[in-house]
Amino acid sequence: MLFFQVGELFEGYAEGKSRESIAHLMDIRPDVAHVEPTPNPSQREGDVKDVHPEEVEVGTVILVRPGEKIPLDGVVLEGSSALNTVALTGESMPRDISVGDEVISGCINLSGVIKVRTTKSFGESTVSKIINLVENATEHKSKSETFITRFARIYTPIVVFAALALALIPPTFSSVICHLSFSEAFSTWLYRALMFLVVSCPCALVISVPLTFFGGIGGASRKGILIKGANYMDILAKVKTVVFDKTGTLTHGQFAVEAVHPNQGESSCSNTAAADSHLSSLISHLLHLAAHVENHSTHPIAAALRDAFPEAAHDDCEVSDIKEIAGHGIQARVGNDIVCVGNTKMMDSLGVAWHDCHHPGTIIHVAINGEYAGHIIINDMIKDDSAEAIQQLKALGVEKTVMLTGDRKEVADHVAKELGITEYHAELLPTDKVSFVEQELSAHSSSTSHPSYVAFVGDGINDAPVLARADVGIAMGGLGSDAAIEAADVVLMDDQPSKIAQAIHIARRTIAIARQNVWFAIGVKIAVLILATFGLSTMWMAVFADVGVTVLAVLNAMRALH
Repeated sequence: MLFFQVGELFEGYAEGKSRESIAHLMDIRPDVAHVEPTPNPSQREGDVKDVHPEEVEVGTVILVRPGEKIPLDGVVLEGSSALNTVALTGESMPRDISVGDEVISGCINLSGVIKVRTTKSFGESTVSKIINLVENATEHKSKSETFITRFARIYTPIVVFAALALALIPPTFSSVICHLSFSEAFSTWLYRALMFLVVSCPCALVISVPLTFFGGIGGASRKGILIKGANYMDILAKVKTVVFDKTGTLTHGQFAVEAVHPNQGESSCSNTAAADSHLSSLISHLLHLAAHVENHSTHPIAAALRDAFPEAAHDDCEVSDIKEIAGHGIQARVGNDIVCVGNTKMMDSLGVAWHDCHHPGTIIHVAINGEYAGHIIINDMIKDDSAEAIQQLKALGVEKTVMLTGDRKEVADHVAKELGITEYHAELLPTDKVSFVEQELSAHSSSTSHPSYVAFVGDGINDAPVLARADVGIAMGGLGSDAAIEAADVVLMDDQPSKIAQAIHIARRTIAIARQNVWFAIGVKIAVLILATFGLSTMWMAVFADVGVTVLAVLNAMRALH
């Protein structure tokens, strides 16, 4: 029993407390709502009343200032702004909103003051549902016990009763049938029963197997893979479907310039070298002007344009008359030129004939002095090892890879094709992701002959509910949110998708070593037990079957560390 407790201690230490708190989700829970008096919705901003969001009724008009969280779901009555939706959709691109657009709680208002008429109570709002999903998802978590725990429940009582039977039944049989002395026969069979107990002591099993998992978890951690428990090793080894979030998981979650297409007009260059030089000059000029115009903007697209041409921060170009037009773009004077950088709405308002682009991503159009100068493609760049990760998973026998994203369909389609993902679903909210994973779980649980499991990989607060709901949740730990890391069962500390395949490989190897220990220990013990029953074994053999097998099994378990 002491050895058994030591083994349980190893396993308990390895598992730890995987989810002690979801306190980090409180970061997206709004604390206050600015309510306008009902009789006069057009009153001054200073006349609003601050109340807790739970006290706000449906249909109430609330005011949301720049930098504040939207407290309740609703529809915009006045104003326009850009919303940071990363906490809910995982997408780093802000969403422009204006009158008539729906807004959801938990988003951050980035720029303009807006008035919103609430359409849901706080308990039914999006942010509340996300928090409740994480709180309740663990109740539905599939629990896979390790093999040794299931085996020990049957093995231990069987060998104890078998030893008692060995000590009592043969001497009783001898005294009744053969008329031999019970005490003499009992002495012989009691010794054999004690030897039987020594041999059958499950030290090798209850120490080496948890130690194998402990070693596997330690070995994985040195590779930057944090596995929160031995039971998740068991699940990882049998994963057949891997579901990915897109932004921050398969992509970097940060925008960068992917392509520049200047409007060349009719080029006068007659040779290829000159044409290439002319094109390079146009590209540089276009990026140079765009970087200057976006120099003071905090928008992620502006940051991407500045990063694409860092020299703009150190040249002598004079930038003045900067005008930011909400929902359109930015206009500024750079030197003697009037430069407009924005979307198609801005180009249409200027009367500029813009060109569309087949390239997936966000298209930023540039006009100089009322003439179309070209466009720049901004995209969330795919991680270098994402394609390799998908290939490795398929090589390991993972039958299905799925990508779920809140991004647009055309962007999702491009990423899925680039990476070779089996299927994708776009424009989803967190609740949609949970619903999809639940469907996959139901499909897998209906196949009982060959149990397989569903893994979900994500990085944002919005992924926390589905991370907790999947058979095994895998979070990106380097840049991932604290809530996602808390909710996940496996954390990749360096954000590399290729580590997923490595985690599965480590899990399968660890399970294989544990099974080697189980069958080796059982095989030796059964052989010596049979010999002990017929009086053919010695105490030395019994000691080897107990202590010797334990030592060998523990040494084998140590292989999992490497």
